[in-house]
Amino acid sequence: MSDYIAIIHKDAGSDFDVAFPDFPGCVSAGRTLNEARAMAEEALALHVEGMREQGLALPPPSSREAVMGDRRHREGVAIRVAAPRDEPA
Repeated sequence: MSDYIAIIHKDAGSDFDVAFPDFPGCVSAGRTLNEARAMAEEALALHVEGMREQGLALPPPSSREAVMGDRRHREGVAIRVAAPRDEPA
């Protein structure tokens, strides 16, 4: 099982936004930080499931340092989210 970095960001007056740098387009949100974390797990699970159904390989996880080295992510908080295990056929 691999852990991927999610970036949680919050603007004033908005929900907590979640994005996965290793999976462009895999995003979610939550009203609270705990809800955002839970929604991040669900979003990643659905995204990975879709990739596997299409026969696509998952990218290798980026390091926290690499993700946070990108200035676009510096105002967010990095969390680790476990990718679901590949179920045997």
